[in-house]
Amino acid sequence: MSASGGNCWWAFDRLFKCCRQLPELPSRDVCFIGGDKESLCAGSHLIVSGREFTEGNVVWRFELETSRWFKGPSMMDPRCLFASATCGTFGFVAGGIEMGLLGAKVLNSAEKYNPETKSWESLPCMHKKRKLCSGCFMDDKFYVIGGKDEKDMELTCGEAYNKDKNTWQLLPDMLKDEDNPVAKRQSPPLLAVVNNELYCLETSSNELKVYLKNTNTWKKLGEVPVRADLHKGWGVAFKSLGNELLVIGYSSAIANGNGNCNGMTIYTCRPEAEREELRWRCIEGYKDRLNFFLLNCCVMVA
Repeated sequence: MSASGGNCWWAFDRLFKCCRQLPELPSRDVCFIGGDKESLCAGSHLIVSGREFTEGNVVWRFELETSRWFKGPSMMDPRCLFASATCGTFGFVAGGIEMGLLGAKVLNSAEKYNPETKSWESLPCMHKKRKLCSGCFMDDKFYVIGGKDEKDMELTCGEAYNKDKNTWQLLPDMLKDEDNPVAKRQSPPLLAVVNNELYCLETSSNELKVYLKNTNTWKKLGEVPVRADLHKGWGVAFKSLGNELLVIGYSSAIANGNGNCNGMTIYTCRPEAEREELRWRCIEGYKDRLNFFLLNCCVMVA
């Protein structure tokens, strides 16, 4: 994970018993260092995408085996504000914005990263152009959900890429919710999949929901213990960690005056189908190690 107030990455083990600072990313481009970056993992590679002043959108990768950073390979369609997900050792990206000489272009293209060949492979295009969308893997499919289209209109639909058929399926109204309309989601949707079930952290209410596939609706599971609403969903990590949900951010208890920590707080829980409200476990020991506003966070299975 990488937090505001620093330019380094920190790696934590699965149980958060130990951590280490990664070697400094070697880019000296001030645009890349100070600008927004996006990240995903593919096998033992950490992929960090950003923008450099001279080259435009670029990719840096950290290889766990050698503990070294390398530049490239660039995506076939360099992009930002895209959806991403990991399946096995492969990384998938779709949508986003391509920054060109004529301005910003919203994409519907998709591609896959192979860490063994260190290369990108083009995938079929999605039905919709979309930016600020989110990705996940569920039912052995790459889902791209929400975001905005080329007219800056909110999208409540999702799409699912079937690897075996090499096709996309459009899924209407995945984020349609009369109580919390999609327009309230300022950041890309905060999604995580555990035990093949999709969970969403609603940024306007700090509420956790689980997706009911049979009815295309969402069930409320109560509030999470961090304040996702402080920055409209930005700066919060919401991930799957094996058979648990992981959320990192500014503690609700601290925000309510019940704590004295200024750094990040880490919580995990094991979702259970029979339980109406989840039990969150606070991970101690790293509260003051990083600023609570996370710029990037990835889970690597290697």
